[in-house]
Amino acid sequence: MDTALLTFRGGAGAPLVLVHGLMGRGTTWGRVLPWVTSMGAVYTYDAPWHRGRDVVDDHPISTERFVADLEEAVAALGRPVTLVGHSMGGLHSWCLAASRPDLVDALVVEDMAPDFRGRTTGPWEPWLQALPVEFGAAQQVFDAFGPIAGQYFLEAFDRTATGWRLHGHPRHWIDIAAEWGRRDYWAQWRAVGVPTLLLEAGDSVAPAGQMRQMAVGAAHVTHVEVRGAGHLIHDDRPQAYRDAVQRFLTPLTDRA
Repeated sequence: MDTALLTFRGGAGAPLVLVHGLMGRGTTWGRVLPWVTSMGAVYTYDAPWHRGRDVVDDHPISTERFVADLEEAVAALGRPVTLVGHSMGGLHSWCLAASRPDLVDALVVEDMAPDFRGRTTGPWEPWLQALPVEFGAAQQVFDAFGPIAGQYFLEAFDRTATGWRLHGHPRHWIDIAAEWGRRDYWAQWRAVGVPTLLLEAGDSVAPAGQMRQMAVGAAHVTHVEVRGAGHLIHDDRPQAYRDAVQRFLTPLTDRA
């Protein structure tokens, strides 16, 4: 069954919710679904400001807004879930696990760290603001983003009769990332007590050493570095991602 904020993608048993990263969307998890649906009832989620260019959210942009929205989505399922989050989605997943441990049984966090303070969006903004609202051909998307991210964004963007349209506004995406440069999320991370897999890309966007530090002294946390992988580990090194996630989740799902 779909809820107002989640889309059911298949499988049966304990629920798993796939939570995308910045500029992503639930539709980008397609290559993961054939195997992850064997591990439970799988849902995808579209975060605020990622639901279509014409979808308005009047709330101020903040991590708290994202977490409250994810909380509403997860609570509608009526039982605790496993959250599988990429980047921004990983951050919001662990923040939810910290504030509502009754809603979350386990976490997978892909290439995200708690502290980006001092990093600004300045070098990134001109490129993002220069993106066309609509791409007329798939090759234009690949030219702009490369082969791995290009496929990802083709799946995220709104499909129109004439091409692929941005599913949100660059000014919102910039504001989302800018918040991470002003605050840290160590307190939320340290409040997480559920089994957690941290997957770090060899070519990570996370500040050096932080994801490994997240696992220090935490028996419930497993850290895995996927060497040679870029930020989209699940698309760049899909077999390594699958092996790590299945190795982590199988004992938990067998126990459930």
